Amino acid sequence: MGSFAGMLKAVGHVVTGSDQNVYPPMSEMLAAWGIEVMTPYRPENLDQARPDLVVVGNVIRRVNPEATAVRTRRLPAMSFPAAFGALFLRGRHPVVVVGTHGKTTTSALAAHLLVTAGLDPSFLVGGVTGNAGSNFRVGQGPHVVVEGDEYDTAYFDKGPKFLHYQPRTAIFTSMELDHADIYRDEAHYASAFRRFVDLLPPGGLVAVSAAWPEAVALARGGRATVVTYAADPAREAQVRAEGLMHHPDGVRFDLLDRGSLLGRVHLAVPGLHNVENALGAWAALRPLGVSFEAYARGCASFLGVKRRQEIRGEVAGVLVVDDFAHHPTAVRETIHALRARWPGRRLWAVFEPRSNTSRRKLHQAAYAGAFEGAARVSLKIPEKHDQVPDGEELDVPRLVQDLRGQGIEADAAADVPALVARVAAEARPGDVILGMSNGSFGGFHAALLGALRERRP
Repeated sequence: MGSFAGMLKAVGHVVTGSDQNVYPPMSEMLAAWGIEVMTPYRPENLDQARPDLVVVGNVIRRVNPEATAVRTRRLPAMSFPAAFGALFLRGRHPVVVVGTHGKTTTSALAAHLLVTAGLDPSFLVGGVTGNAGSNFRVGQGPHVVVEGDEYDTAYFDKGPKFLHYQPRTAIFTSMELDHADIYRDEAHYASAFRRFVDLLPPGGLVAVSAAWPEAVALARGGRATVVTYAADPAREAQVRAEGLMHHPDGVRFDLLDRGSLLGRVHLAVPGLHNVENALGAWAALRPLGVSFEAYARGCASFLGVKRRQEIRGEVAGVLVVDDFAHHPTAVRETIHALRARWPGRRLWAVFEPRSNTSRRKLHQAAYAGAFEGAARVSLKIPEKHDQVPDGEELDVPRLVQDLRGQGIEADAAADVPALVARVAAEARPGDVILGMSNGSFGGFHAALLGALRERRP
């Protein structure tokens, strides 16, 4: 919502906004853009000037006092995805990235590749990109890259956000049950992506990862051209990577397209999952005019996205890394990426199950296998959440025991200060501390760096 406000301001609209509270960094970004923010929600916020349009975020409930006033006054209102589609996507070429995993990084990379190719795209993604220093860009070219979220849209529209994005080109990264507060089972979850695929026109294209056969089958049920990609040599795919070599500065691989070797690529972000993301970007963008030379330059200069394997600092030989991983598959792939990047260093994974899905026992067994490669694991015990039914909570003590049964040193704590104290006291030079959460993690990373500086000047 904040980034969309920035895009609206950038193209000349007068923009104001309301929130219960506003915090850095978004509060600082809104101030820099000259966007007034009013707190808390109240009907009086609508009195400054009668809005031509009220954009309603999906955190707003029907009983919200400002939403109630919008209905009472009969002000024009739209959800964020509908407004974005109406104001930025009509008459353009939307490149929509969907899937359970990798959406933000793949969207950011696709946008950067289009910039590198001189195609001057616009984009809106769910993280601050290293190259743009922002999560949006307003360009003059025809292409708009957007991260397509399958979460619901607004209190008056419970369909997925990505149904509003008018896709002509799509990257379908993966499909694995998520958002258990929205989707009841795998079939229900897949139905959302089926509806998205049906939006692609006959002249459109969907690049889909061959690592997810159900996603491939679903994509082939639509009208668009399907191009498959895979980093795993055991998977049959049209776009593939060979000769992978992992380094601290990223990954190097040979790019093959339909059997033709195009050349060697240096991808400046680590991990096999990011190679997969880069292959999807090539499969989707080559028909849009991205040459191999531009692709190689873009991959080599890609700075990633904040909170995706982001190095936060190093004190006395202890490296602290921040990552957004919360689904067990994302946890597993992030750990594998860091083990490949720093093979000689001990990896200590510190994980907060924060999302509605990760707090549930739905993925209890998957989490038990997700930390392979970590020498030590510390878990934050989640607080009771009103959207997680009694008896459905993730059993953290059992998970600790399962990890210990695999030979992984494991423990848990009820709060972040306890985790910070434990890691700061017991970390040793050469360790990589990986803190994973899809929230702020209570300031874990900054607090840990501060504690390490205090104890190890």
